[in-house]
Amino acid sequence: MNRKSKKLIVPFLSVISSCLYLSCATSTGGQGQGYRQKEPDVKNQFTNPVFEPILADPTVLRDPISGSFYAYGTQDDWGDGTGSRLVPVLKSQDLTKWEVVGEAFESKPSWKKSGGIWAPEAVYMDGKYFLYYAYSTWGDANPGVGVATADKPEGPFKDHGKIFDSKSIDVPNSIDPFLWEENGEKFLFWGSFDNGPKQGTFGIPLEGNGLAITDANSKFKIAAGDLEAVIIHKRDGYYYFIGSRGSCCEGVRSTYHMVVGRSKNLQGPYIDKEGRDLKERGNGTLILKANDKFVGVGHGSRIVTDDANQDWILYHGIDVEKGKVSGGASRRMLFLDKVDWVAGWPIINDDMPSTSAQNKPYFKQ
Repeated sequence: MNRKSKKLIVPFLSVISSCLYLSCATSTGGQGQGYRQKEPDVKNQFTNPVFEPILADPTVLRDPISGSFYAYGTQDDWGDGTGSRLVPVLKSQDLTKWEVVGEAFESKPSWKKSGGIWAPEAVYMDGKYFLYYAYSTWGDANPGVGVATADKPEGPFKDHGKIFDSKSIDVPNSIDPFLWEENGEKFLFWGSFDNGPKQGTFGIPLEGNGLAITDANSKFKIAAGDLEAVIIHKRDGYYYFIGSRGSCCEGVRSTYHMVVGRSKNLQGPYIDKEGRDLKERGNGTLILKANDKFVGVGHGSRIVTDDANQDWILYHGIDVEKGKVSGGASRRMLFLDKVDWVAGWPIINDDMPSTSAQNKPYFKQ
């Protein structure tokens, strides 16, 4: 190689070195010449909670007419001077930004002398909006489940009265309804905490109009009485039972968490990941528990699938620094998280509520 060739190589190598430096700086986050920091897409992100101060025991439906989402929650006094809302109704376009649009009932149903309207279950069926609800007081010896319908998701809902109470259906603490419809058949699931011999979560067929049970003797048990707030979800040939366990409403001392089991049959048996039947107390595979920031996480909605085929679930939880509102009610805020599926089992954010920003669900407008 002659001396002239060597002179040409030196500046050529310098150019290569500079290019490599700029490339590395750009790809690894260095601050070299040509680096551009990518700004986070804040407009398309959200952070939990998605609504406060309270939307306890949430249920959600997507209105097939408008495409909007409506969420409904337990009757509660938010401590804002408005008093106790008779099933608050929220509206959203994307599950993350919610506005209050009213109350489901203009007056409390009259089939029970006292109590609150708890744990509503909203569905759209047969051209109408149905709202199944629990009617109970704390420690009620005979709570029950009723149903109301409306022509609009905002209501007002017209009450059709009691479907059953604990005494007539012979199941203690009969609250927390959930509706399942498949192949023209309707089933109502319900049940809540109790340790007596007749305790548990049960299902029962409904009449075609969805307003009454077919026969009290046709009920079937799917989970033990240490679980409540039943959700049923079907995926890839399995029915999934998601339920809540622990105390829901003790402010920062609440121990609510969620577990899951699955079955090839709607009526069970529902088996957890360890092969244990949910009809036995203590069983169920954990999918959501408290973290350092939020406790009392549970009572989820039915799973919603967005237009990018990603699953989501709404549930309530409590900030450890703001456990109750001024009136004394637990400050059960509304949360949203993704549901991922690994080897046939649902996963929610490493079993804990998310605390950092994440991308919003995608829905076509």
